[in-house]
Amino acid sequence: MPENVSISLVSKKKLSAMSSKEKVSYILDEVKQDKILVLEVGLDAREEASLIERTMVEIDPDAFIGIEMESYKDDAPRDIFGRFKKAAGQGSSRASMTVVGPADRLKTIRKDGSSIQAMILGGERKKRVSR
Repeated sequence: MPENVSISLVSKKKLSAMSSKEKVSYILDEVKQDKILVLEVGLDAREEASLIERTMVEIDPDAFIGIEMESYKDDAPRDIFGRFKKAAGQGSSRASMTVVGPADRLKTIRKDGSSIQAMILGGERKKRVSR
């Protein structure tokens, strides 16, 4: 019998109220509870790097095997200052949407500049040890 899968749609408002460190901790805590997160506004490049770094440190083959993360970038600056920054190579590298979940649950099928198609795997899973 397949297990239930929890998908959380996380608003821009919730994420903007958090520091970078809080975002990374929140995401990892949720993913460790087998949740799939869809972030309305993705992480910037430093936050993504921090998330990957923390994930690598916390991998445990018996309890947490890692994350799967896909984003697409918002290439069009919304205001004149953003356009000048982008032209000067200083534009934001923040993703406009990110999907993140446990590596053994979430598999990316296809991604392009405007959509991400992923498969959420259910079914029997190896029993995890709580720590």
